[in-house]
Amino acid sequence: MNTAPFGTWQSPITSDLIVSSSIGLGGVALDGEALYWVESRPSEGGRTVIVQAQGEQDCTPAPFNVRSRVHEYGGGASLIADGVIYFVNFADQRIYHHAPGAEPQPLTPENQHRYAEMQLDRDRNRLIAVGEDHSQGGHEPKNLLVSVDLTTGTVTPIVTGSDFYASPRLSPDGSRLAWVDWHHPQMPWDGTQLWVAEFDRSGKLGLPRRVAGNKTESICAPLWSPDGVLYFVSDRNNWWNLYRDQNGIELVYEQAAEFGYPHWVFGVQPYRFRNAQSLICTYSQNGQDYLAQLDLTSGTLTPIDLPFTSLGSLQISGDVVYAIAGSPTQPTQLIRLHLPSGDHETLKTASSLTVDPGYLSSPEAIAFPTTDGHTAHAWYYPPQNQDYTAPDGEQPPLLVKSHGGPTAAASATLNLRIQYWTSRGFAYVDVNYGGSTGYGRAYRQRLNGNWGIVDVDDCTNVAVYLAEQGRVDRERLAIAGGSAGGYTTLAALTFKDVFKAGASYYGVSDLEALAQDTHKFEARYLDGLIGKYPEDKAVYEARSPIHHTAQLACPVIFFQGLEDKVVPPNQAELMVNALKTKGLPVAYVPFEGEQHGFRKAENIKRALDGEFYFYSRVFNFTPAESLPPVEIINLPA
Repeated sequence: MNTAPFGTWQSPITSDLIVSSSIGLGGVALDGEALYWVESRPSEGGRTVIVQAQGEQDCTPAPFNVRSRVHEYGGGASLIADGVIYFVNFADQRIYHHAPGAEPQPLTPENQHRYAEMQLDRDRNRLIAVGEDHSQGGHEPKNLLVSVDLTTGTVTPIVTGSDFYASPRLSPDGSRLAWVDWHHPQMPWDGTQLWVAEFDRSGKLGLPRRVAGNKTESICAPLWSPDGVLYFVSDRNNWWNLYRDQNGIELVYEQAAEFGYPHWVFGVQPYRFRNAQSLICTYSQNGQDYLAQLDLTSGTLTPIDLPFTSLGSLQISGDVVYAIAGSPTQPTQLIRLHLPSGDHETLKTASSLTVDPGYLSSPEAIAFPTTDGHTAHAWYYPPQNQDYTAPDGEQPPLLVKSHGGPTAAASATLNLRIQYWTSRGFAYVDVNYGGSTGYGRAYRQRLNGNWGIVDVDDCTNVAVYLAEQGRVDRERLAIAGGSAGGYTTLAALTFKDVFKAGASYYGVSDLEALAQDTHKFEARYLDGLIGKYPEDKAVYEARSPIHHTAQLACPVIFFQGLEDKVVPPNQAELMVNALKTKGLPVAYVPFEGEQHGFRKAENIKRALDGEFYFYSRVFNFTPAESLPPVEIINLPA
């Protein structure tokens, strides 16, 4: 055991190993008994590929990149049916038809349209999908549901008139279509509506019937049971619980837990039917995911014992369940579960890197006091490296992580990017501040009208809480976050005198500019988080760090994709220039070809090492390894 200051510990968890050995896993699909999944590969520039389990073969050849840009966040970019793969190609956003043994062929025309969440309508030889028409330009494309003829590729609108659509679902007999829609200024976790309509003989939809939903009820994840009953998830009782439309709306199972997730991406389905009498579902409670079987006759929920804290991307075939799972000690992996025995096996892992547990920090769920008598939640990771201990009396620097969204959540799944920090001697806390999902609608709504206040208070208070407990060094508190988490980071650094350094990843510095220049999906997001614009212009200015740089008094590093349409580069560049002028230490690392979030291995590595290098300079310690330097303007010698 070596004695060395926190931050200077030598770690086997290097950025090279993280990016070279890691992939993204998701999009599990079944076509009969054939199993497929989707891989996102940083080593291939972030290209997303469909993989077949048999022989672990790539089904979509380079340079095809399976990724939709509907709502900019995408998801639901592929469908596999009867041996044919239909997928959206990122470069042109066209749907491609890929038959076995043939090259992928474009199905939809070359135009300014995008597609997601395809459904096969066999009876009418067509796909039904969410569409997004950008042909008119501007920030408000037309969203709709469309059909795509599988012979001619002709695209025909079938449902129009709402600002947003999601989750088209065909009934088992093909006679009805269910879908979810919503309007500005609601976000899908605020208020949505569920509709059903019948097809006539020509394939057109009749008048729709509103099943449920309104401006104050969030509905998601509709799905037809094998016997034609429509199920869905609603938060009408504060929690996203399961309901069905059968002789009126019926609550299937009530629990203080989340059986649904916020609609950031398409294609998320948190439950699947085993048969007409039972289903398999995931649910989240106190920040942890569980898998369970729900008997639809008795209403009995039976948890399934698994060593995982994160579960999703469910598929089911008879007695076999497939899911993407992870835990604090195991990387994200595709598992196969045999229901009668309860046995499971791993089919694919997101990381081939094997790390000795002696280098892994175990997360601790903490609930801490915050403003106005509320309690907030976080995952705390202490420093951990089996080869090192710190000098007596020294406390570790703390990195506070503010997640994006802000309507999202931090989980306790093994994340080697977190372990990168803890194995070098940093403490790390991943905060589920007010507004995060997983703790009910009321907890999410703590952030309504209070973005830049509640999130900042919670991230600040957890740092103070840990410092007062003697677990971290009060003089070496840093905060970092991406996107909305980048805004929370900049606001905390500007409006609070607690943190000594920070890192903003494509973060918002000017709320007014964001309200005027962002994509349609989030164009009215700030109405609920801040207030109406321009009516509440003064509030936007009061909470925008760019207008209050005189209050900022510590070093900051910025990382930014130059093709980001969600938070454009000028958001970072305005802040960088202001800090330069003020004489504060500041660094700016832009990435060509990156959008909202970094997908290329070299850029992920550069950002991780660059942030660590930055803290080593401003906190004045020497890392164990040699790191590529980052230019830090205004840093004293």
